[in-house]
Amino acid sequence: MSTIEEIILYQTAPHQCSYREDQLASTLFVDPDLEVTQETLTYLSQRGFRRSGEYIYLPNCETCSACISTRIPVKLFSPNRTQKRVWKRNKDLVINVTAPQMTDEIYDLYKRYIENRHADGDMYPATEEQYRSFLVDSYADSYFLEFRLEKKLVAIAVTDILENAYSAVYTFFDPDFAQRSLGVFSVLAQIEQTKIAKLDYLYLGYWVKQCRKMNYKLQYRPIELLVNDHWTQLG
Repeated sequence: MSTIEEIILYQTAPHQCSYREDQLASTLFVDPDLEVTQETLTYLSQRGFRRSGEYIYLPNCETCSACISTRIPVKLFSPNRTQKRVWKRNKDLVINVTAPQMTDEIYDLYKRYIENRHADGDMYPATEEQYRSFLVDSYADSYFLEFRLEKKLVAIAVTDILENAYSAVYTFFDPDFAQRSLGVFSVLAQIEQTKIAKLDYLYLGYWVKQCRKMNYKLQYRPIELLVNDHWTQLG
């Protein structure tokens, strides 16, 4: 495995930040020609990088350091009252682990989710090519966590497999079942899967204090934040 000093990184020009309207953002990307193994992806995740499709990236803004990597030490995790209610509410769902795949059923769920929840974002409109490149065609060891109500597919959580952790990549669900809080339930289910696999952490991606949509991440306690290259635990 290469060290960070040996990995070629490319930085984008400043562009409008997706999380803060008052900021310009810059992003570091790992050399796309680098052979990324599970060991390499683990190492980069520990340093705050994230994977999106075939790209591994790290926010690297000149005047802002608001994007903070997060991970849950699953052996210490204790659900709060709301999370316990969400877990109980969804006990009737069947959870299956499958390989990343493209089917009409899954893509239809993904498309409806993007159109309903992210019509104002850069992932709209959804296309099959976008879906494949983002969630299926990857060098990473990944799996789909399927959630079904009887036979009906209601949610998918995409998860990367690291050496000592799982990494939550993306979750999409049926907008008609919003009352079930399937986003919360998918995180709780991934925590359970991490425990079952006897791994240490579930990575949740970036938390931005000023971004209301990311506040949910701090509801999972304890949680660790990567600050100044050191993981710090919040109880």
